[in-house]
Amino acid sequence: MSVSPSPSDSALSKMVIHSFSDKDFQQEEKDKLFTVPINPESFTRNYKVDLDNRTGHGQPGTQPGYKSTSPEELKIDFILDGTGTVEGYPAQYDGMSVHDQLSAFLTCIGFNGDIHRPNFVIVIWGSEIRFPGTVSNVDLSHTLFLPNGTPLRVKVSVTFVRSESDNARAAANRMQSPDLTHYHRVQRGDRLDLLTFSKYNDPNYFLQVGRVNNLVTVRKIAPPQELYFPPFAQNES
Repeated sequence: MSVSPSPSDSALSKMVIHSFSDKDFQQEEKDKLFTVPINPESFTRNYKVDLDNRTGHGQPGTQPGYKSTSPEELKIDFILDGTGTVEGYPAQYDGMSVHDQLSAFLTCIGFNGDIHRPNFVIVIWGSEIRFPGTVSNVDLSHTLFLPNGTPLRVKVSVTFVRSESDNARAAANRMQSPDLTHYHRVQRGDRLDLLTFSKYNDPNYFLQVGRVNNLVTVRKIAPPQELYFPPFAQNES
């Protein structure tokens, strides 16, 4: 018996990275929120146990002893594109160069001069990733260029290390309901308050939705606008 996906299962959701300036994940820097334009094809979670493998003199082997467990790592690979030819590329990046998209990403995750360290982040995507942590490594591979050397496409490989504190786990859990970023292409007759209610079961988020989409007015939306509805903490209504 086959099971057809429900509308909520098949709805498009984008990976979102929230940026925080404190280790307790209370002070979100909303202007640094980064939506990954093209969702990763895969991600890797790494769990590492450190063992003591020393053997006694003259002994053929020994039972490894436990030393410690390293924090979980999350590795993600995704593409930033500046060709303007990728279908479904988020409207907020229209006309934005690869250089500027990359700058927005690095500003979200990178070194914060006010706290003298990289920002704390929560990575959210679908039902499997709600990951509080800090960036540990970024590799950038430029793969497509204009004749003058300007990059048109960058492959980003980023690794995050999980924050294991109770506050970090609680902050990640607060990102539930809703926990996904949805995109909606405006149809004739759409209203922002009704669309907001359909995504969040609460119309009171419509002003926040208007701000993150840079809408001049929340009273009038029209085709072919594409709106995105990011996760909001439950206390943001």
